[in-house]
Amino acid sequence: MRHNAAKIHLTIAMLLGLAGVGLLAAGAHSGVAESVTTAGQMLLFHAPVVIAATAARKVGLLHQIMARIALSFLCLGVVVFAADLARRGFGGQRLFQDAAPTGGFLMMASWFGLALSALFAPRT
Repeated sequence: MRHNAAKIHLTIAMLLGLAGVGLLAAGAHSGVAESVTTAGQMLLFHAPVVIAATAARKVGLLHQIMARIALSFLCLGVVVFAADLARRGFGGQRLFQDAAPTGGFLMMASWFGLALSALFAPRT
């Protein structure tokens, strides 16, 4: 079975949405720390971005390679950030030292990468 970047990014986006809804439900109904809700929100905020940017890349509105790299790091960044917040909320421990700032930096760098991929897109 052949996978391409679009299928992988779209699948990840759907899983981000799934995890986001689950964390929001846990935050609303279980009395866990507010960081669990924030983790869910971050996942849900970024899932549609991954979907939209993947679609934009497929129709040529984003530079192919730059967008693939930016989307991959955006997915990684939001997962690391949200996982650290969720782990702190549920268990009071970090995912690893500086996980949240690392995830946040990856997300910001990825947004910048997506902006650059729009500037260097083959189609306007």
